[in-house]
Amino acid sequence: MSRNFKTGWCGTILDINLTTGSITKSQLDQNDARLFLGGRGLNSKTLFDRVPPGADPLGPDNILCIAPGVLTATLLGLSSRLQVTTLSPYSGILGDGNAGGAFAYVMKRAGYDQIIISGKAETPHYLWIDDDTVSLLPADDLWGTSVWETTDRLMQRHGKNTSVACIGQAGENLVRLASTMVDKYASAARGSGAVWGSKYLKAIVVRGSQKVALHDRERYLALAKADRKYLAKDSVQQEVSAVYGSHYGMVNWFPGYRNFEKVLPGDAVPEAPEALRPQAWKQYEIGRIGCQSCHIKCKNVYKIPSGNRKGERGEALEYEAIYCMGTNCGIEDPVAILEMENLADIYGVDVIALGNTIALAKDLYNRGIITDADTDGLKLTWEDAEAQIELIHKTVFREGFGNLIAEGLYSLAKHFGPKAMALCYHVKGLSRGPHPPGLYALSHAVSSRGADHLRGRSWSAGDNSSEDILTTLVDRQIISDDPIQSITAGERATAIADTIGRCKGAVNTWACAVPLVWKSGEAWKSDQAGKSEQAGKVGLWDGLAELLTAATGIDFTGDDIADIADRIHAVERAFNIRQGITIEHDRLPQKPEVKKGPEGEKQQMEHFKMLSAYYKKHGYDPDTGIPLPETLQRLAISEIGIRLAEDGPYPLWDGPLLWDPDSYPTGGTRE
Repeated sequence: MSRNFKTGWCGTILDINLTTGSITKSQLDQNDARLFLGGRGLNSKTLFDRVPPGADPLGPDNILCIAPGVLTATLLGLSSRLQVTTLSPYSGILGDGNAGGAFAYVMKRAGYDQIIISGKAETPHYLWIDDDTVSLLPADDLWGTSVWETTDRLMQRHGKNTSVACIGQAGENLVRLASTMVDKYASAARGSGAVWGSKYLKAIVVRGSQKVALHDRERYLALAKADRKYLAKDSVQQEVSAVYGSHYGMVNWFPGYRNFEKVLPGDAVPEAPEALRPQAWKQYEIGRIGCQSCHIKCKNVYKIPSGNRKGERGEALEYEAIYCMGTNCGIEDPVAILEMENLADIYGVDVIALGNTIALAKDLYNRGIITDADTDGLKLTWEDAEAQIELIHKTVFREGFGNLIAEGLYSLAKHFGPKAMALCYHVKGLSRGPHPPGLYALSHAVSSRGADHLRGRSWSAGDNSSEDILTTLVDRQIISDDPIQSITAGERATAIADTIGRCKGAVNTWACAVPLVWKSGEAWKSDQAGKSEQAGKVGLWDGLAELLTAATGIDFTGDDIADIADRIHAVERAFNIRQGITIEHDRLPQKPEVKKGPEGEKQQMEHFKMLSAYYKKHGYDPDTGIPLPETLQRLAISEIGIRLAEDGPYPLWDGPLLWDPDSYPTGGTRE
C-alpha cells in the first residue's frame, strides 16, 4: 500500500494541542486509511482511540476531529462534504455533523486528511492553515462576534481562496445546540460548536493550492464524468433538487406539527396566506447556489422582505428549518421562519436541535406543565413568533429560561420531570418524533448519533423521491418489506457517503450518496430483459469500488465497501457502549396515551423483537447489542472488543454530563 499511499489521500494528519500550543504533522496510518478511508470513518476511529469513557464533552479530554472524504477535491462532483466529529455535549454520545461549503475541498488541497484538536487554550485563538504553513493566532478581537462577522473579517484578513469554519456566540457560551459553521451558512451539528468554545477555538481558516494525486487519473476522470453525466440527466436532480431543494419535503415528508402532535400530509401544509409549500418560497428567492464542486445548486439564496431583518440576505433555508422551527413549533409565518434561520446561522446554532427543544418547551407551556414563572414571563403560545425569536436570543446568551433551552432537548425534559420526559420523543437525546414499530422507528433507534434520518432511514424507506434506481432496488429486494435488510443497505450507503465526502442529496437519493450506483441498476435491467447476464456481476457498491481503486491504487471490491461501512458502525456502536448506551436506549418513543395502554406494550415488544433481529444481522449479541468477537475479528478490528472489555463496566447513559447552570459563559453581542 505504501507505494500508492499518497494517491487519493494526502497522507498527513494535523494534530493541534491547544493546551501546549503544539502543532504536529504525522503520517496517516495506512491501515486506518484502508479500513476506514476518511471523513466519518477516520473520525469515528480516532474518537474511539482518543476519548476516554466518562469524559466531559466540554472538558479538555474531549477532541474535535475534522476531515474531508477520501474522494474530496478529486474532480468527482458532489464530494466536498466535511465531517466534524466529537463526543457530543448535546447528547453525551458520538456526535458528528456533516457540512457543505468549500472547507473540505480547500483543506484537502492544503494537504491534510484530518485535523485533530485537543486540549484547551487559555485565551481565544484561531488556526491559520496556508498549505504547509500552520499557525495558532490570537482571536481576542473576534471573540464575541457572530459567525458572519468572524467569517468576513478572517477572509478579508487572509485573502481570497480561503475557507472559514468557525463558531458564533452560541459556541462561545457553550450552548449545547451550537454548530460548527462553514463559510457562514453550512452547519455541522450535534453540539460541536460548544466543544470549539470550550477549547477557546474561534475559527480555522484554510487555503490550499495542491492537487490531489490519483493513481489512474485517466480512468478516474472517465468514471467521474460518467457520474456527472448521469446526474445531469436525472429528473430528480434537475426538476426537484435544482429547483426546490429540500423544500420538496414540505409536501412529501410529513413535517411534524406542534411537538409531533400530528404530522402534516401535503394538502395540510399551509398554502395561504402564510404559504409554506415549495413553490411559495420562490417569492423570497434571489438566486441559487451549490457547495464546492456541485453543479446541481440545491440551495436557495433569499432576501427577507419585511420585519426586523428586512432586506437581509440568507442562504440554504432547508426543510428541517421550516418544519423544526416552523410547523413543529406552531409557527406558520414564512418571514418569521426566514428570520429564525438567519439568526441560527449568525449565532451558530443547529436548527433541528433548537427547533425540537423549543417545540418541547412550548408543548409543556401550552399544557400547563410549565408556566410564566418558569419562562420568566415569556408567553410561549404556539402562534407567537416574536416570543420564539426572543427565546432564540435568550438561548444563545443563556439568559433566564434560555439557559435551560441551551442545555438541549433531553436535559430540558429531565429538569422538569416525568411529565416533561413523557413528551420528549427522543432516542439517545435526539428526536425525529414518535413512530410505530417498523423501519422508521428501528432506523432511528439504532442510529449511532441518536434519532436521525441521515443515518440511512431515507434510503432504506425509499420514500424521499422517485429516482429511477429505486425501482431496481425494490426488484432486487435490496429495499423490501424486511426493514432490517433495507436499513442495512441504507446504513451502508450513508456511512460510505460520509466517508468519501459525498453529498447525500437535497432529497436524499441513492444516486447522490453512492457514486455510480446506477451501473448496477443498468446491468440488472439489461439482465431482466434477456440482453445480458451481468446482474449478478455488478453489485451495489462495485461502481464506487472502481472509483476508489482508480483513486488510490488499492484493489477495492464491492464487498470491501460493505465491510468498511459495517466496520464504521461497529466502532461507533462500541464508542457509545463506553458512554453507557445499552439495548434499552435503542428505544421506541411513544406518545403518553399510547405508552400507557396495551397497544403500547405490544408495540414495545414488536420493536425489541426487530431490534434483536437487527443485532443478529450485524453480528452483535442479540440480547445486548454488543458486537461479537467473531464479528470484530472478521472486520479486522478485534482490538475494539478488547478495549470494551478492559474499560468496562460503564455507568448507564442519562444524557450528557451537565454543569452548574450558573457556571457557563454568557458573553457576546446580540444581533
